[in-house]
Amino acid sequence: MNISYNWLKAYIDFDLQPDEVAAALTSIGLETGSVEEVQTIKGGLDGLVIGQVLTCTAHPNSDHLHITTVYVGVGEPLQIVCGAPNVAAGQKVVVAVNGTKLYKGDECFTIKKSKIRGEESNGMICAEDEIGMGTGHEGIIVLPDDAKVGTPAKDYYNVKSDYVLEVDITPNRVDATSHFGVARDLAAYLRQNGRQVTLKRPSVEAFKIDDPSPAILVTVENTEACPRYSGVTIRDVTVKESPDWLQNALKTIGLRPINNVVDITNYVLHELGQPLHAFDADKIKGSEVIVKTLPNGTKFVTLDETERTLTDKDLMICNAEEGMCIGGVFGGLDSGVTESATNVFLESANFNPTWIRKTARRFGLNTDASFRFERGLDPNQTLYVLKRAALLIKEIAGGRITGNVQDVYPIPVSPYTVDVAYRKIYSLIGKTISVETIKNILASLEIDILSETPEGLTLQVPVYRMDVRRDVDVIEDILRIYGYNNVEVSDKMKSNLNYQTPTDRSYKLQHLISEQLCGAGFHEILNNSQTRSVYYDALTTYPPAQCVMLKNAISTELNTMRQTLLFGGLESIGYNQKRKNGNIRFFEFGNCYACDTAKKKEDDTLAEFSEDYRLGLWICGNRVENNWAHPNEKSSVYELKAYIERLLIRLGVNMHTLSAVNLSNDIYSTCISYVGGSSKRLLGTYGVVNRQLLKMLDVDSDVYYAEFSWTALMKEIRKSKVTFSEIPRFQTVKRDLALLLDKHISFAEVEKIAYDSERKLLRKITLFDVYEGKNLPAGKKSYAVSFYLQDAEKTLNDTQIEGIMKKIQTNLERLLGAQLR
Repeated sequence: MNISYNWLKAYIDFDLQPDEVAAALTSIGLETGSVEEVQTIKGGLDGLVIGQVLTCTAHPNSDHLHITTVYVGVGEPLQIVCGAPNVAAGQKVVVAVNGTKLYKGDECFTIKKSKIRGEESNGMICAEDEIGMGTGHEGIIVLPDDAKVGTPAKDYYNVKSDYVLEVDITPNRVDATSHFGVARDLAAYLRQNGRQVTLKRPSVEAFKIDDPSPAILVTVENTEACPRYSGVTIRDVTVKESPDWLQNALKTIGLRPINNVVDITNYVLHELGQPLHAFDADKIKGSEVIVKTLPNGTKFVTLDETERTLTDKDLMICNAEEGMCIGGVFGGLDSGVTESATNVFLESANFNPTWIRKTARRFGLNTDASFRFERGLDPNQTLYVLKRAALLIKEIAGGRITGNVQDVYPIPVSPYTVDVAYRKIYSLIGKTISVETIKNILASLEIDILSETPEGLTLQVPVYRMDVRRDVDVIEDILRIYGYNNVEVSDKMKSNLNYQTPTDRSYKLQHLISEQLCGAGFHEILNNSQTRSVYYDALTTYPPAQCVMLKNAISTELNTMRQTLLFGGLESIGYNQKRKNGNIRFFEFGNCYACDTAKKKEDDTLAEFSEDYRLGLWICGNRVENNWAHPNEKSSVYELKAYIERLLIRLGVNMHTLSAVNLSNDIYSTCISYVGGSSKRLLGTYGVVNRQLLKMLDVDSDVYYAEFSWTALMKEIRKSKVTFSEIPRFQTVKRDLALLLDKHISFAEVEKIAYDSERKLLRKITLFDVYEGKNLPAGKKSYAVSFYLQDAEKTLNDTQIEGIMKKIQTNLERLLGAQLR
């Protein structure tokens, strides 16, 4: 949010420089990102001065130029060649002396001594458009006779530089979404730092009813959506261009002036944080404003000329016949005040944050008004703000405040009561602060003390502080004004014994695996856990019924919680491929969510929901590309398998006890799943992603994907320890078997049976040849397998070796029907 430095000074006297104000605001929680100098007129009219034309004669070498002498208050008169048809002796004019920089859009040029048609010229007599004071170029600016020669033009036109502070407002600080709100916090900071300052709140004491005759009436039918609605009618206004001070204030913070009435509503919004709306009173049919909802399907055209379809959950500001605007969000096409209006109805209302947020999201609208209403505003300030705006309209646009002020407020909201104990203040802050300091800070924050005991305080928190409801909220406020930097770090170290928890171990291992994957060429990604429900519409592995749908989704693109990490990674791959980056290695850690209605319990709201922390890996493109020593080589599922095995071994998973099972589902075209040896639970899957899914996400190459339950992996290895051992001194023995097997049997099954047969001395098993074809029985294949045996304590003898190999062979024959070739 943009905050004007000069505007802040209207409410509080201070001598801090803009950078110092930015630092002060940041220190109290209103983080200020940048400070930028702005000028209502580019260049600030620097170098321009008021002069008087002493003489004006025709140029001897031109039929339209004039040679003038101009006195600018110092030194000798300047000879200036001027081409304006209206220049004449005796005029008071605006002069750009040599060295002055003038701007035209983004272009800048400097006035220099020059010769024009043979005659010397030392400066320039300016027109409106040449200095940014207007658009006219018919002639030079001719000032009134009382203009004082030598006066800098920026003083004559009262042009001042300002500074804009870009303040990042957190969602809980709606009270600071205005200049007055920021000034209130700044005043608290200054008082805490020993400066006696007074916060000046704009007065509305002059407000009165000028004409008691009947005016626009207000009826609120939906008080849930509209807790308070205030309004007043102002007749005989003159709608025209705003005065310079108002236009400049709005331009400084990046707003475009429209007309005086609309500009006042925008000015008061940014002054006090309360959105307003001005209606052309003559267009309010039936002279009545009705706050209600309209039937489902009602069509309504908004200010941007877009026809929108309303629901019965969209609050509307209506007249006796039709809707005029979407309450708190956006005006209707014919709801604004134009220069033809003479009577105005001014609205200052308070709307339910939930209603406004849902309507704004439904229509994809984000306005200054909805931004504030969504966060919750103080209903007790609507009448004050209404009076402030009405007085400004009277001052700038004229008019008469007519009829009674309409104020519908059926259930007033009272300030909140909070009890806070001194002991808790000291504990949370980490320092003992004097009671007097605490009271002064609370007073500067407009938090009243209702009662006091030796143990603590009972406080009354103003309604506009929507974020202060508990004692810890009060303590946070005390600390931010007291100053985080004023809490000293003790020179004493306090420590206690702490054992590593499973969470600590999980985080440590996650960091370890992340480093390993990055070292292997992977990049970590982080996707939104909210995703599109359409991804799951046709799936059975992750059925739509198990989606955790969001009731108040930001958009249809983010309307459900993800069941798998897959789709976020595919979106990232598609994004990269469109930018010619096709060789991809991604990994991601993140939560996935599911809903099982069969587990629903009346006394446990969360029983049907589950959350699982997972690790996903994606590879696609070429493994090797444009290498002089190696031909191009595409990535494969076997490459992914190698990464997975290294990862599991690094975690301490006993690979010999894992079961690898072939699966077929709608996520993968080819898939292998790993089942834990000790836990017997599914640890993860990997394979080639189904082409239909790739097409849906606009990915144009094969993608190899693995997803593991990190939660399940941590349970699998909870008793495992990664240790080292000495390099064995005794040699390895290798034995080969050629096995005839059924085609459906995988090498993983052979491997598992072999390891189960000999757990102590069998070190490694490799498959070095697969044959299918001639000279084999139908439905058979041949595996050539190497078995590596080793004893760390002694050399193996033939009897031991033959016994182990016989046992492995027997089990393979018995369990898989294997035959030796």
